[in-house]
Amino acid sequence: MASKQLIRFDYAMKKLLRNKANFDILEGFIEVFLGKKCKIQSILESEGNQNDIEDKFNRVDIKAQDEDGEIFIVEVQTTRYTYFLERLLYGVSKAIVEQLDAGDIYGKIRKVYSISIVYYDFGEGEDYL
Repeated sequence: MASKQLIRFDYAMKKLLRNKANFDILEGFIEVFLGKKCKIQSILESEGNQNDIEDKFNRVDIKAQDEDGEIFIVEVQTTRYTYFLERLLYGVSKAIVEQLDAGDIYGKIRKVYSISIVYYDFGEGEDYL
């Protein structure tokens, strides 16, 4: 019997949804999770800038920006990752501070949404789907 070749969801997220022709799928995906309509304008660089050699490295699966300048970070994690919540916090914080240059006013900061799809028990509580 021939084996089936399957496309993993994380591969689809990283490859298919980064294509401008598929932005409507990404927009629908975000709308389902956040209950917020958005119009994706661009896919942003998914690697956080390192200010120096000691700075923490950060890479996310998809980092997109909508027409209002709001940022959406989508992360798919297929294996358990130690300190995953701290990693998310770092990534979102980095996306916030990268919006400002010296002398900019804080009112310039746009919202950053983080959507994580994990393939393991994430934790306890009611603050996640």
